[in-house]
Amino acid sequence: MDCANLPLIEPSLLLLAYRSGVFPMADARDDPEIFWVEPKRRGILPLDGFHCSHSLARSLRKGGFTVTCNAAFARVVQECAAPRPSESGQTWISHRIAASYCALHEVGLAHSIEVWRGDELVGGLYGVGFDRVFCGESMFSRVSNASKVALAWLVVALRMGGVELLDCQFITPHLASLGAIEITQKDYMARLDAAQFSVSSARVGAGASSAGAASLATGFGAALAAAKSAGFSSSPGNFIAQSLTQTS
Repeated sequence: MDCANLPLIEPSLLLLAYRSGVFPMADARDDPEIFWVEPKRRGILPLDGFHCSHSLARSLRKGGFTVTCNAAFARVVQECAAPRPSESGQTWISHRIAASYCALHEVGLAHSIEVWRGDELVGGLYGVGFDRVFCGESMFSRVSNASKVALAWLVVALRMGGVELLDCQFITPHLASLGAIEITQKDYMARLDAAQFSVSSARVGAGASSAGAASLATGFGAALAAAKSAGFSSSPGNFIAQSLTQTS
C-alpha cells in the first residue's frame, strides 16, 4: 500500500476529528472524496461488559490461533476493505482512507490486532488510539470466531492499558451480542471528553503508559506478561478467556 501516491488526510486532521467525535468515510473503494460522520447515536463497548460466549471461550482456550499486535497493520486494513457480500460488494474504506490510516499508524496513533492460523492471517481489527480512548474502525474474519478472538484480545489489552472508552461508531446486532450498547452523541461526547483528559491511574495496568496512543500496545504486552506469569505462556488465549469469563 503506497501512501505517497494518494492525497492523504493528514494525521493531525484525523486526530482532531476523532478528538471532536467525528470520523471519515467514503462511498466506494475508488472514491477519492470523503465525508465526515457524526452519528446521532453512537455504539460503544463497555470494557467491563464484554460478553464472552462459551464458543468464543473455547476458541481462545484451544490455542489454535496466534494473536499479535501491530505486526501487519496495512494487511489488516486491506482485508477490512475487501468487498463483502453483505454490503453488496461495496466498502467505505477507500484507497485514500486506507492510506491515511497507514500514515496515522506510522506516527503511532493507529493500531491493529492480528489473528493467525499458522502463517495465514485469518482475522483482525484496527482502530485509532489516543489518551484513554480507542476508536475501533473495522474488523474481518476468514474463519469462524477469528474476529471475535481479535476483539477479545483487544478488550483485555485495553483494560490492562488503562483505556476507558472503546468506541464502536455504529451499533450492529453482531456487536450488541458481544456487549456493545448504543448511547446518544451527547453522552458519547461527555465520555470522550472525560477519557481524553483523565489522569486517574487506578485502572492503568502494570507498566502502562499514560499516553493512549501506546495503551493498546502496552496493554497487549502486559497481557502476554500476565499470561506467562499465570502459567499460560504456551497458550495465552487461556488467560484472555479467564480474564473475560471472570468478569462477564
